[in-house]
Amino acid sequence: MADLRNYQTRTVNTGAQAGAVIDESLRAYMLRVYNLMALGLAITGVVAYFASQAAFAGGQLTSFGYAIYVSPLKWVVMLAPLALVFFLSFRIQSMSVGAAQTTFWIYAGLMGLSLSSIFLVYTGASIAQTFFVSAAAFGALSLFGYTTKRDLSAMGSFLIMGLFGLIIASLVNLFLKSSALDFAVSAIGVLVFAGLTAWDTQKIKEMYFEADDTAVAGRKAIMGALTLYLDFINLFLFLLRFLGNRE
Repeated sequence: MADLRNYQTRTVNTGAQAGAVIDESLRAYMLRVYNLMALGLAITGVVAYFASQAAFAGGQLTSFGYAIYVSPLKWVVMLAPLALVFFLSFRIQSMSVGAAQTTFWIYAGLMGLSLSSIFLVYTGASIAQTFFVSAAAFGALSLFGYTTKRDLSAMGSFLIMGLFGLIIASLVNLFLKSSALDFAVSAIGVLVFAGLTAWDTQKIKEMYFEADDTAVAGRKAIMGALTLYLDFINLFLFLLRFLGNRE
């Protein structure tokens, strides 16, 4: 009996130690995801700010500003980030971790160039205020997605449908230019990306597998960072429509 009790105790302890190792590994993996995302956001913010400074001087657009906001080059600035997202999503499995990470940094920089116009539309103070509100909301929602025991898959499917509806409504409003529809799109956009933040965090957590080799884990972390980056950027932009003060 004593031997059996000792065996049971050793088994429980071994299981607890294995669980602790997995938990530590998962935390390290998620921390890597958040660090990559944060660095991507920092690159976007720095590029956006300095591009806006270079684009506008003395009360008017500079030649650089004309090139990226008025000339046909503006379509390249607007669409290049989207093209790079698709490229990274479809090719990441065949890329090295270094190449995938470099592509993510380039994408973050292009997004900064594309978003630099917000500094010409909204005051710097309101942009900063909205950023901190977005960061607080994102942090709370991501923490919920990480810690909840509830399966968010059903909510995720509903949110994806809402996202497609949001895209269609936004395209329609390009022609209608309805202020009421614009308000509705903004409000729904905040709710959709708030929900996606929690769902994507849970999905990224569930993607973790302790037996993954370094390359696979690295690529998973980069895709997780890209997903959360997109959630944060969209949440920020929709909130900016409500909280931003125009110049």
